[in-house]
Amino acid sequence: MRIALGVEYDGSEYCGWQSQPSGGSVQDALEAALSKIACSDVRVTTAGRTDTGVHASYQVLHFDTQAQRPMNAWVRGVNALLPDSIAALWALQTTDDFHARYCASERCYLYLLLNHPVRPGLYHGKIGWFHQALDVERMRVAAQMLLGEHDFSAFRAAECQAKSPVRNLTRLEITRQGDIIAFELRANGFLHHMVRNIVGCLIYVGKGKYPPEWMRKLLEGRKRSDAAPTFSAAGLYLAGITYDPKWKLPHFVEPPLAALLPRMSRPGQSGCNMKIR
Repeated sequence: MRIALGVEYDGSEYCGWQSQPSGGSVQDALEAALSKIACSDVRVTTAGRTDTGVHASYQVLHFDTQAQRPMNAWVRGVNALLPDSIAALWALQTTDDFHARYCASERCYLYLLLNHPVRPGLYHGKIGWFHQALDVERMRVAAQMLLGEHDFSAFRAAECQAKSPVRNLTRLEITRQGDIIAFELRANGFLHHMVRNIVGCLIYVGKGKYPPEWMRKLLEGRKRSDAAPTFSAAGLYLAGITYDPKWKLPHFVEPPLAALLPRMSRPGQSGCNMKIR
């Protein structure tokens, strides 16, 4: 029997998604909890692996088991065994040809950035930070140059294991409310560090170091060394996975982060009330 599971997690405490020999990953915690409910070893396959410090508000995985359990046991029972920073959202029995990774048609990431002279304290680890003033309009112009299918080698980590650097970026929207700048990216897939590298380059444009046209030059040059350094993982959220309706999985509407990050603007600024869901 194959079960699809939706989860969310705060990645601050973990060494990323992927299982490690010493433990300490999100996958390790989930497999331990699922194995106790199944009374046998359970191995999971995820839609997308997140790095150290990266969060997820909507991650999807699947696992196979012979254990006959009601679906709420894979949610309420598993949650009773998980650390507080990880939660199962839903469980659904599916067919053996469903694959959390290969059946996904699109992935959505959200990066939240505090643009203020003073670093965050209360939301440390939940939001990125840049102290200099940023021109969002310049960043938006630069972002448009990345849309479509391109070779994203300039935004790919050296250790990336993807067979091809070509991805189709269908959305890169930048919005600002008070001191918070939100970057929403959607694509058929993402390379290792791709989102954080794109955000880092957009920040270079926003602070005036390079013109918006620099983004096109980076794409054409395909050299990671020409781009900005990889930006902090703190504000990055895997916020949605899209599947064909035939799989009948619960569909995310928009990243549900408003409840996690209420009124984050600094004193004197309007509150950040991002109506995300």
